[in-house]
Formats: sequence, structure tokens, C-alpha cells
Amino acid sequence: MEDIDAIAALQDPVRRRLYEYVAAQGREVGRNEAAEATGVARTLAAHHLDRLTEAGLLESGSRRLTGRSGPGAGRPAKVYTRTRTERSVSLPARDYRTAAELLAEAAEQAGLDAGIRAAARRRGEALRDPAAPCGGLEEAVEVLAARGYEPRLEAAGGDGGETGAGELVVRMRNCPFHAVAERFPPLVCGMNLALLEGLLGADGPVRARMDARPGECCVVVEASKNNDH
Repeated sequence: MEDIDAIAALQDPVRRRLYEYVAAQGREVGRNEAAEATGVARTLAAHHLDRLTEAGLLESGSRRLTGRSGPGAGRPAKVYTRTRTERSVSLPARDYRTAAELLAEAAEQAGLDAGIRAAARRRGEALRDPAAPCGGLEEAVEVLAARGYEPRLEAAGGDGGETGAGELVVRMRNCPFHAVAERFPPLVCGMNLALLEGLLGADGPVRARMDARPGECCVVVEASKNNDH
């Protein structure tokens, strides 16, 4: 029932807008910023942000938003981020996670990685069919957002990958397979990469490659090196 109560907290439209804004930022958000972004008064925003924290949908802390320290830096302000806790509701109760973990464990022990990647690539292609390969990074963001990856465009400089500084890449804040990927990272991350290769298209102007970072999806999407688009 705890998950039901948490999700029910989003029924209020103002509270839901605040939650969606904080979740989309991928960083700490102060009350003033959240209130301004959603068009509500600061006191109302503070009330709803605290309710979301009580429901376990947000986490709260405090820090100085001025970036300064010492005398004159101002008092620490309350800030909010989305919690990493996963919430789901199934009526009647279902336990798909246990089934997925059992299948992943059996596949890993049997050495079925290649077969799973091939199946994932075919599924990605089926999800795209009959559409052409993804036309660019902006289109990739739309495709990935529809699949729940929470993508964002960012500069590639300093990502430690193959992309040159100044170019853009698509990184994703959410992994739809996070719970199983935590237990079986090589298997599930390989499956995820193959799925996205099929979904975005292997012969288009974008490509997916592995580049894991803490707290994010293990795959990054960038402009294809063998394409002039």
C-alpha cells in the first residue's frame, strides 16, 4: 500500500507539475526555482514539495544556493531531488521483477549473452518498423523519451568517450531495466545497447555505444562517425 499512497500524492495537479519539474532537472532544485518554473507561489510550492518528500517521491536537503561560503553567504536553502526509490503498482499483485531476475540469472549461467543481444536488436527494429533510422540527435531524444529513458542533450567534452569536445551527445538519466541491471550488469547492459541499436537504426546518422556513468543509463547516443549528417 505504500507505493499506492506515494503515487496517489501525484493526483494533485500542482504537486504533479512540481514533481515532474524536479525530476526533469537531474540536480538539486530550490523552492524559489520550482515555484517560478511551475507558476505557483513559493509558499504553495514549499508545501507541495514537502508533501512529495513525505510521500517518498523526493529527497530534501539544504545548501547555500549562492555558491559562496562564510559570512554574508546567506542561510542554507532547502533543496529537492528525485529519490532513486522505484515505485510501481499492480492490481492484482504481480512480480515481474523476480521473473526477469530468474531469467537473467539462467541466461548468464548458460552463456546466452549473444542470443539475448540478437533478440533485443530484433525487438528494437520491430519497435521502429516501418520507420527509417533515427534522423539525428534531436529525433533520438524524442524516441528515447517515449521509451522512458529521460534523455538530454549535453556537450560531449570530458565524457571520456570517443566523441570530440564541443560535439553533442544524448545521455539518459533513467534506465528502464535498472533493477535487473544492478544484479546482472554485463548481460542487461548489453541487451539494452542492442535494443537501442535496433530502435535507432544501425545505418543512420546516430549510433549508440556503451559509456556507463553512475546513476545513469549505461548507453550514450552520438552522431555516427561514418555519416556526414
